[in-house]
Amino acid sequence: MTHTIGRFAPSPTGPLHAGSLVAALASWLDARAHGGQWLIRIEDVDTPRCVAGMDQLILQQLSVCGLQPDAPVVWQSQRTALYQEALDALIDSSQAYACACSRKDIEAAQAQERPRHTELIYPGTCRAGLHGKAGRAWRLRTDKFITNSPLRPNDIARAASFSIADDSVHWVDRRLGPQQQNVAQEVGDFVLKRADGFFAYQLAVVVDDAAQGVTDVVRGEDLADNTARQIWLQQCLGLPSPRTLHTPLVLGANGEKLSKQNGAAPLDSQNPFGALNQAAAVLGLLPQTASVPEALQAWTLQWRALMS
Repeated sequence: MTHTIGRFAPSPTGPLHAGSLVAALASWLDARAHGGQWLIRIEDVDTPRCVAGMDQLILQQLSVCGLQPDAPVVWQSQRTALYQEALDALIDSSQAYACACSRKDIEAAQAQERPRHTELIYPGTCRAGLHGKAGRAWRLRTDKFITNSPLRPNDIARAASFSIADDSVHWVDRRLGPQQQNVAQEVGDFVLKRADGFFAYQLAVVVDDAAQGVTDVVRGEDLADNTARQIWLQQCLGLPSPRTLHTPLVLGANGEKLSKQNGAAPLDSQNPFGALNQAAAVLGLLPQTASVPEALQAWTLQWRALMS
């Protein structure tokens, strides 16, 4: 049976805060509870948004909380050749195409039919060709599912089945239960490589999870909406689809998800035990009063019982 491999993949756009620690702790506990490995991947593929030195600060914050990886840390910015290889494969199989549309073009195409404040869905304008325009980005076709391989959950994830039928992806989240999304209708053909030359998050994360053998993706519930796109892309590339577990969110005073954008306070490295207890409470785990290593051991046992 495949060895459990989990990962925590922060973006170095700011320090860890209470919300991101919940995801980090949950992914670490899940790997430990299953006797597996826990990896850290720095998701710095969106280079313009990254802050110099923030990757090292995040690693230091995790370390003082006792959350240390079982293999060397990897940086997405050093893995662009892998992303290009995957994009080339999608282009060669006619699953990806060049797009000349700007955001204004897409907004104009949907101006009459899109309700205000709803997601901007790409209508497939360039699917049939650029018509003399210069390509700006690369997109994945979602109007029909094309794959040269049978659907591939990884060995551990076989119990958490998923399927793709009638352009809809169906899957089972380990916390949220059965989920589904019609990618074509709710997202449209999504970007794989941006107009500024940087690879998109969806392509990078799918390639990296496969390359690192990740079997279980444990992350915040705000990222659950990405799952269908990632399963679709994984299957287009003939890659295994990990199981998913999306953790509860920590909310700010305004009732919205706590984030760097709404002023979340950086994790206090001087009080890791307090921060860990707060994160554990969000996950439904009992408070601990011993040392950090003893607390992590106790929470691992609780997590095993909770997730069994």
